[in-house]
Amino acid sequence: MTAAAEAPRQDPADLILEVNNIEVIYDRVILVLKGVSLSVPKGGITALLGANGAGKTTTLKAISNLLHAERGEVTKGNIVFDGAQVQNLSPNDLVRRGCIQVMEGRHCFGHLSVEDNLLTGAFTRRDGQAAIREDLELVYTYFPRLKERRGSQAGYTSGGEQQMTAIGRALMSRPKMILLDEPSMGLAPQLVEEIFEIVKQLNEEQGVSFLLAEQNTNVALRYAKYGYILESGRIVLDGEARALRENEDVKEFYLGIGGEGRRSFRNVKHYKRRKRWLS
Repeated sequence: MTAAAEAPRQDPADLILEVNNIEVIYDRVILVLKGVSLSVPKGGITALLGANGAGKTTTLKAISNLLHAERGEVTKGNIVFDGAQVQNLSPNDLVRRGCIQVMEGRHCFGHLSVEDNLLTGAFTRRDGQAAIREDLELVYTYFPRLKERRGSQAGYTSGGEQQMTAIGRALMSRPKMILLDEPSMGLAPQLVEEIFEIVKQLNEEQGVSFLLAEQNTNVALRYAKYGYILESGRIVLDGEARALRENEDVKEFYLGIGGEGRRSFRNVKHYKRRKRWLS
């Protein structure tokens, strides 16, 4: 495991995503991200970890080009997806290139059926209805519960079913990479495990790369191969997932396990964490 500033460079040909020293400002005055750099290998699962407000969602929206809808912009650095700089593309163009974000909170179309929600994910495709129907059946093989609920209004399904619908909708665009924002939020532990197992299957069987933004550090580091930790808009630590799980600071502040047993993350003063990260 290395400090963020000293992370070894990988061959760009092996990477699906490179975020290079980006700065994000909202409303032209509020600095939210400060020199954030990260990468995702082709066919990999990478975790972006941190507490609420650390900048995880802003990082994903910077990559997916959804910042402009919230009066945000990338003012420094660049973002390279599949070998091309993409920070100036529209979200639609980026989806056509193979990168799509599943938003925090699922954001299904509540008045549409589950199946109609899934089909909206194919709106950028031009390969015909037969191919779209084939991919719809593929989604149902990964999410058999959605096939059972295909005619139900999405707004009346459970939180877990809505999260499955949101991921399935993203799959309908035939992505190379999915930016998955807080997939565990509001879900029971058993459902969280189910969702992450499906993510693992999609990664291994379909070759989809994932960048997971998660507060649930424990589950994220069990499924990801590499992780980055954000605090106050900066990457403060990164490394192989196994090394992060064994790191004493990560155990204490993010897994709640310290040398004296389980501790509350809320009771640890921010300045103490920063001092330890940067020492």
